[in-house]
Amino acid sequence: MPKLSLARKLTLAFVLVAVTAALLMAVFIRLTNANQFNRLIIDQQRRTFETTLVSYYTTNGSWDGVLPYVLANRGGGPGPAATAQPNGNDGGYGGNGGYGGYGHDYGGHGPGNERGLMFGLVNAQGNVVIPLPDDPLGEHVSAARLAQGTLLTVNGQLVGTILAPATAPGLTPEETAYLQRTDLALLLAGGTALLVAVVMGVLLARTLTRPLQALTSATQRVASGQLGQEVSVRSGDEIGELATAFNQMSRELARAVQSRRQMTADIAHELRTPLTVIAGYIESMSDGVLAPTPERLAVIYSEIEHLQHLVGDLRTLSQADAGELTLHKAPMAPAELIQRAQAAFEHRAEQQGIALQVAAPGATPPVAVDEIRMTQVLSNLLSNALRYTPPGGQIVLGAAARGDGVDLSVRDTGAGIPPADLPFVFNRFYRADKSRSDEGESGLGLAIVKALVEAHGGTIEALSELGRGTTMRIHLPAA
Repeated sequence: MPKLSLARKLTLAFVLVAVTAALLMAVFIRLTNANQFNRLIIDQQRRTFETTLVSYYTTNGSWDGVLPYVLANRGGGPGPAATAQPNGNDGGYGGNGGYGGYGHDYGGHGPGNERGLMFGLVNAQGNVVIPLPDDPLGEHVSAARLAQGTLLTVNGQLVGTILAPATAPGLTPEETAYLQRTDLALLLAGGTALLVAVVMGVLLARTLTRPLQALTSATQRVASGQLGQEVSVRSGDEIGELATAFNQMSRELARAVQSRRQMTADIAHELRTPLTVIAGYIESMSDGVLAPTPERLAVIYSEIEHLQHLVGDLRTLSQADAGELTLHKAPMAPAELIQRAQAAFEHRAEQQGIALQVAAPGATPPVAVDEIRMTQVLSNLLSNALRYTPPGGQIVLGAAARGDGVDLSVRDTGAGIPPADLPFVFNRFYRADKSRSDEGESGLGLAIVKALVEAHGGTIEALSELGRGTTMRIHLPAA
């Protein structure tokens, strides 16, 4: 069974809705139009008939001669034997069952295709003075039949009752032609609605499916290895949001793949240098070129320690990525944290001629931290600050309450970080100063800092200006 495209499905859906709506509208109007039109005619005729009768009774004071008057006003004038014979009843003519010799059409059509009399009249005594096919002239009408009529009053006095025919009168040819024209108009409207639905369905289907087709094509290219694909965002609706999300995903995927490739290359580079040194020394010693002196063995051991440190950093990062990093949190005063870090690096700072100070103004709420891991964070930040701060410079460890937590900061007066490098300083193996890539550092220090801070539920940001120094600011939630 062939599959229908989304565009065809949408077009068919629009057509189906339009056809259904047009059919329902046509059927409803067709079923109600004739009845409503007939009711309109009857209501109009009743009002005209009632106005004529009221006017006649007001002028004459009785119903005598009302039948020829009404017939004359309706276009159905008296016939050859038009002689009214009063029978003693108000307005009665020619005895029971007769029409008084007045030839006219009751409920049918008069001369010139005009509608004949549609209503009868009963006087106050209950006798028919204007007959209908089912209500002969002079007949006494039952109370039940009178209850179906419309009371007629003049100056507050009941003078008669207007009777409606038992069956609705037929339509004139002109009225039938009007309804036929209405049906034709409905048919044309339905056809036009169908055509518009097809056109709108096709246009809307293309509008909706074109970005989806672009997304599908871009997704297939990404699946085939062509990373960094993006599609145009042409709207702000859900499809536009989907396109925006796809572009963001594509960029992040390309960045992650590039980062992975770069990390693999960086790890290989970081491993190659110490392994080359170790292999060179061991090969030279085994060939007898170099003697295994304590100094040379110390160099080999130093390189082995570097490898162990690199492996440990990678393991810490992998645990953080997998959410398997175990933390033993306990409430701790921020001032105590930074004072311990200051005490651990104070001697090294003095040797480099750098002033290491603590600034913790005011009381700060305790933070829930793993003391060992947070000490590792501050140690990495202080090591970086000491590495890039010249003699005579200054490093300040700070702690201050902010919002619902506490800020810990390490501020130095070093050379600063270029603005182009600032967004990438927490990336793995990233070094803003490329010339320092072989100084024994793995390039994972700030990446580990970021992973450990986020594991504590905090955030870290780098603020720097060239020539004025760098501030690493950590925000931790209060305990």
